[in-house]
Amino acid sequence: MRSAQEVRHSKWYGVAVTVGLIAYGVVHLLIAWIALQLAWGQSSQEASQQGALQELAGKPFGGVLLWIVAIGLFALVLWKVIDLAYGDLDTKKRLSSAGRAVVYLVLGVSAVRVAIGSGSSSTNQQKTLSARVMEHGLGRVLIVVLGLAVVAIGIRQLHKAYTKKFTEDLVGGVSDTTILLGRIGYAAKGVAFVVVGVLFGWAAISYEPDKAGGLDAALHTIKEQPFGSILLTVLALGIAAFGAYCFVWSRNARV
Repeated sequence: MRSAQEVRHSKWYGVAVTVGLIAYGVVHLLIAWIALQLAWGQSSQEASQQGALQELAGKPFGGVLLWIVAIGLFALVLWKVIDLAYGDLDTKKRLSSAGRAVVYLVLGVSAVRVAIGSGSSSTNQQKTLSARVMEHGLGRVLIVVLGLAVVAIGIRQLHKAYTKKFTEDLVGGVSDTTILLGRIGYAAKGVAFVVVGVLFGWAAISYEPDKAGGLDAALHTIKEQPFGSILLTVLALGIAAFGAYCFVWSRNARV
């Protein structure tokens, strides 16, 4: 217990969390950039976390930057694990911390895979996995449940945006600009999660595995709607706002 408390109050721990949140912000800014290009027919990358990491890999010193992103994200996993083990959290916050730890871990592993050149399309992997699951008796039910769970996550993001609950993650003074960035960012992420969840559910109900997909599929679906380019541009700006919020969060994180 004492050693964990010492870790939480050490300088390197705070620096690691800061680097991790900056990395998380960079990933969202890259997703927003790819989504913006997709909105106007200029994107060659998958509009997802995987695509963002591959975009980063193509930049000067991309390999080094990917390793920095990976290390930062793994630091965020440690942050949430320590919170779970020693933090004074209620059940809802424990579930939230566990969910965040999983997200950071998956993203960190993806960064490592891209850095060593073994990353592949997450959309294709999701479609293949969905098809395999649907082949089994309760597979379609499981996909529907997964879709509902993702929709619930999206609704929670929207609730955070509406109630400004995300400010509980911050310490120190919170400016109106920070709150605005957070509200716009969480709202955009909420919309994206809801669309992803609906796609998974509809894929199971209609028994069309190709309809299932992650963020890339969701953004393409939005693009295909009336005024889709405008809608996708607005969503891309919202995701960019979350990326900018992460930079502020990195300086004011409650660790």
